[in-house]
Amino acid sequence: MKESDNFYARQNEPIKSVMLAMKEIILQQDKDVAHTWKYGMPFFCYKGKMFCYLWVHKKYGQPYLGIVEGNRFDEPLLIQEGRSRMKIMLLDPGEDLPIKLIETILQKAIGLYKTGEIKI
Repeated sequence: MKESDNFYARQNEPIKSVMLAMKEIILQQDKDVAHTWKYGMPFFCYKGKMFCYLWVHKKYGQPYLGIVEGNRFDEPLLIQEGRSRMKIMLLDPGEDLPIKLIETILQKAIGLYKTGEIKI
């Protein structure tokens, strides 16, 4: 079993279901998105460049979507906390995922790479 598979398998429900659903949502955004394992966590790359990741917030115990270049665009649901570059979107495992909003944020992030704002 791969490290990334172990990561998902180790999560408790309902966080596990949220993480697995997010993995599928992210991978469906573009044919050039790849799932990888970096820094001990599941990362997603666009044409080899890291663009987002999944993790669980230590303080809140909630899963979240991290956007690597989140500081480059404004989105009310993305929070920066103490990060200089990345922003995160907390995901409530007790609620349905806001799929359209998540897809919008992911498309904005991918758009940074497609437009050349971030060099590939």
